Amino acid sequence: MQADHKQPVIGVALGSGSARGWSHIGVIQELEAMGVRPRVVAGTSIGALVGAVYVSGQLKDFTDWLVKLTVRDVVRLMDFTFSGGFVKGERLFGYFGEHHPDPNIEDLEQHRFVSVATEMKTGREVWVTEGPVLAAARASCAIPGLFTPVKLNDRWMLDGGLVNPVPVSAARALGADVVIAVNLNAQLVGLHLSAAGRQEAERAVDAAPPDGVPKTKGFWHRVVGYLESGDPEKPGFFDVVASSVNIMQDRLTRSRMAGDPPELTLLPRLEDFAMMDFHRAAEAIAEGRRVVQQHEAEIRAWAGIKA
Repeated sequence: MQADHKQPVIGVALGSGSARGWSHIGVIQELEAMGVRPRVVAGTSIGALVGAVYVSGQLKDFTDWLVKLTVRDVVRLMDFTFSGGFVKGERLFGYFGEHHPDPNIEDLEQHRFVSVATEMKTGREVWVTEGPVLAAARASCAIPGLFTPVKLNDRWMLDGGLVNPVPVSAARALGADVVIAVNLNAQLVGLHLSAAGRQEAERAVDAAPPDGVPKTKGFWHRVVGYLESGDPEKPGFFDVVASSVNIMQDRLTRSRMAGDPPELTLLPRLEDFAMMDFHRAAEAIAEGRRVVQQHEAEIRAWAGIKA
């Protein structure tokens, strides 16, 4: 810790983890509740999205909307495709852009923000520190096999979790004296969308009104058939994709954090969350708050805040 009495610059490294990433919201909420306000925010994948909403000052409104999402809502926000991925993401991020401010990163006054992405052509790690915050977040959210790549500054970008799942190094580079890392990859889950979630989603599309999205309805039934292996004892297509991504990110996270360890690592317990359980935000947020409360004494010590 620092020897002087000046309060350190607190940074958060918000890791990848698909639907488990809603726990980042609870982490930020609880940190602020105890008087710890992160000035540096580094995010990868879902962590980049939550970080972007936070630094743009819209976390409360975003959370209020998020906790009301149903499976049907999630399905309707997905623009399905088989071109470069499973979901384009344009409808989802378009919704965010319509309902939330989208300031440029360089214009932020209270935070420093970086989104970590992977350049598809070279495999290089890219730190996005300029331009609209939502575009920066979208560049980091392209899980292979799930979300399609996105073009940013004439370069195709893939998910940042391929190179830096928990971006401690990026937070450090932006000036954080103390880095609180949120690692969502410590407990692997092997599903893209749980069997129960798939059935619930199928029912939601079946119940869509005539003026809803009939093309999506037919498409979803074909997708469900594609997801299933036909044998409950064998993994389906997205079971394989999700497990492969999670295993890779877990091993990479261990390696990167061993070389550049944070001052504190938070490990939300969300083993039963499948990748597409985005409708379970309230549970994930509560777990994020719980894990911060569990480490309150350590966090206050690092931040120089008395109990």
